[in-house]
Amino acid sequence: MAGSCQCFVAEEVVIAGVPMFHRRSAAARPAAGFEIVLVHGLGLSGRYMLPAATCLARRYPVFLPDLPGFGDSAHPPRALDVAGLADALAAWLGAMALRRPVLLGNSFGCQIIADLAARHHGRLARAVLQGPTTPPDERSWWRQFQRWRQNQPYNPRALDPVTWSDYRKCGYRRLLQTFRYSLRDPIEAKLPQIRCPVLVVRGERDPICRQPWAQEVAARIPHGRLVEIPAVAHTLVFTAPAQLAAVTERFLADTAPGALA
Repeated sequence: MAGSCQCFVAEEVVIAGVPMFHRRSAAARPAAGFEIVLVHGLGLSGRYMLPAATCLARRYPVFLPDLPGFGDSAHPPRALDVAGLADALAAWLGAMALRRPVLLGNSFGCQIIADLAARHHGRLARAVLQGPTTPPDERSWWRQFQRWRQNQPYNPRALDPVTWSDYRKCGYRRLLQTFRYSLRDPIEAKLPQIRCPVLVVRGERDPICRQPWAQEVAARIPHGRLVEIPAVAHTLVFTAPAQLAAVTERFLADTAPGALA
């Protein structure tokens, strides 16, 4: 983790009175091409996504915002629901002059991207939904706790201090309230409204985003496609960053304007 931070710069911008922290790749932006924004999962920050960000930053400008209330961003007075987090992300994109970036989310971050893409048409060029949550028949505390426990053996010990530190930063009350919002979010109703090309990425052993759900997510998106990465589970931004970056780069090449013509 320490080495992966060296090519990123820490900055802060104020969105609706709330300071939002972000990391960006230090290399200068190219004149043309995609810019990639990584959107973190529930209770976390951009920090655990740095391995994937480092791989992607070899070819693209990469940004990792901490959403309001999480990581090193300030806390708004109340926990934001999915739409509130999506609106905050859209405002941050505007403040950063990122007009049509690629949004890559992990887990709950996929719900935020889906909401933003469905309501803010034209704000993003592409999306990558890695391990999207949550199927309608599993939107309960008990079922999600089971899935989380099933996924834990696949997470390396090096991830634990990152996740638990982020949980403490956001606070358990905010974490639990955001979790409630995530369970009430009908992502399946938003997917048909997404107009840009979308890649759904699933780890073959992912118990949180199982194959039937990943297939349904991709099928509901007008320009959706699915790829499965063998022998890995849910947190690919940390555990399989090179594989995730490779399928993302292939998707962006396949859906570039010239390739789609």
